[in-house]
Amino acid sequence: QVQLVESGGGLVQAGGSLRLSCVASRRTYVMGWFRQAPGKEREFVGAIGWSSTDYADSVKGRFSISGDTAKNTVFLQMNSLKPEDTAVYYCAAGYRASPSRTREGYDYWGQGTQVTVSS
Repeated sequence: QVQLVESGGGLVQAGGSLRLSCVASRRTYVMGWFRQAPGKEREFVGAIGWSSTDYADSVKGRFSISGDTAKNTVFLQMNSLKPEDTAVYYCAAGYRASPSRTREGYDYWGQGTQVTVSS
């Protein structure tokens, strides 16, 4: 089992920035971020593997993912935030060979952290 703990969510004005962190209890091959807004499906935000990153089109150029492998930690830097970015953000991790855009590509999930962007 792998436990994931997210932190860094909060309330920010449109145009502002937040950085989310996710700490895993052990090293995994891939880590990703998903988000779920009220009444909507959980959607892919971005992911990082050994040598690659991937982003949803809606966040490309505004969000970036980085990792600290020594600390089993992944970060999601979110800039130029928009009200439509408001959601609960979930960290996910797994042992696939490369990052996946689907929920099935991950084996473990965190509890989520709320991000609210005011207009």
